[in-house]
Parts: sequence; C-alpha cells; structure tokens
Amino acid sequence: MKVVLFCGGLGTRMRDYSESIPKPMVNIGYRPILWHVMKYYAHYGHKDFILCLGYKADLIKSYFLNYNEWLSNNFTLSGGSKIQLFNHDIQDWNITFVDTGLTANIGQRFKAVEEYLEGEEVFLANYSDGLTDLHLPTYIDNFYRRDKIGSFLCVRPSQSFHLVDIGENDLVQDLKDVKQREIWINGGYFIFKKDIFKYINYGEELVLEPFQRLIAQEQLIAYKYTGFFGVMDTFKEKQVLDDMYTQGHRPWEVWRDKQLEVSNA
Repeated sequence: MKVVLFCGGLGTRMRDYSESIPKPMVNIGYRPILWHVMKYYAHYGHKDFILCLGYKADLIKSYFLNYNEWLSNNFTLSGGSKIQLFNHDIQDWNITFVDTGLTANIGQRFKAVEEYLEGEEVFLANYSDGLTDLHLPTYIDNFYRRDKIGSFLCVRPSQSFHLVDIGENDLVQDLKDVKQREIWINGGYFIFKKDIFKYINYGEELVLEPFQRLIAQEQLIAYKYTGFFGVMDTFKEKQVLDDMYTQGHRPWEVWRDKQLEVSNA
C-alpha cells in the first residue's frame, strides 16, 4: 500500500530551524522526523512512498540520495575504511519525489500526486511531523470493515486549553477550561480510497471543504486512539521528543524489537 507524505510546508512555527531546513528534516536523535515516520510505515510493510515536496525540496532529495546507513545501523569497520552493515534502513524502500509547489496547501499537494497513485484502490497518507505507536494493521483492518472513503487518527491534545467566548467591545462572555479528556483532535495518519479525489476541488484544503462533503455523505470515520502520539509542530514539542529520545523512551520506534532480533541472530 502506497504512503503519501506531506512534507512541503514552510513550518513557520519551527522558525529556528525552518530558515535553514524544512521541518520534516529536523532531527529527533540521529535522523529527521520524516525518517521516523517512514520507518514506522516500513516496519508494517508499507515501503512505497510519495513525498509531496515544496519548501527546500532539494534538501530532502539530497538527504536520501546521499543516505548514510551507518548512522542508525550496527556495523563493523575494518581496514580503516571497509564497513560491514548488519542491517539496513532504506534499501528496499521505493521513494517518489514530487514537487507540489512552494505555497500549496495540503489539498493541492494531494491532488498533485494523484497520477502517482494510479491503480491504488486504497492508500495511506500523513503529515510528516507526528509519531505514534499505533498498531497500523489493526487500524487498516478497521477501515476495511467500515467500508468508507476516508479515515483519520483521532487523538487527545497534549495540553489543556481555555476557550474564550468574546462579545461586543471585546468583553469576555465565558471562559471554559477544556481538558484533554474532553476533546479529540485530528492526528493525521489517514487512510483513503481513491474516490477521495472526487471530493477535492482546485485550491481547497483537504480537511475543510472535502472533509465536509465526506461528512455529509457519512463517508468519513475517526479512529480513536489513546496510546502514544507526539507531534513536532513547535520548538517546545521538539524538546519533548528530544528528551524522550535521550532518555531511551521511544514508543514510536515500533521497529526496534525486530531490529534487535536481526542484530542478535
């Protein structure tokens, strides 16, 4: 099953990094968060990727064209230069790089890669800044059972919020504390049938008008998940993921146990 990844945005809320590299290329540990997302899908057998590129697309292309396997794999160095790798990351990945525009929104980027999904009845799609330990096969099975056009992961927000009702002259009418347990938010990790493209008109954002059309026809479902989900949309959120990585608490690395088994074989 092919995986469409949206990785062309400007990442303005990560300005400390976005002036030099695109947000998907910001590292968590030794690898960019984009790699972590792709590694997650590859672990479950989905290794055919379509990258929707835009801002600083050349850096993403260069990263994979000059990929260093030894950074994240065990190896033996002999003779000062000969490297024997014990396992690999991307040698069996198929990656299609598509320029989808510098300022395009997600809906436009999605439409731009429609031709590369020819023959795919069902496919996966995602933002490139969210990590999870979701058991993907279970999620996909649920999608097939429900037989709808679209599904997305529904998660709890990482913080509580104060919703403000403002009246005339900026007078506050109400102030409500909304806790995590009270609301669900879109976490990405989409599954779509090819019919999704019939619902997207030119210039539309994916989760706005197209999703409203799906909702009206009862063709969009949410998959509630209360396990680990972490997003890197801001510098603070990056720090949280960095701390987790440094402490060895990396629930999104669902491939880790399998990798250890290969290394110890």
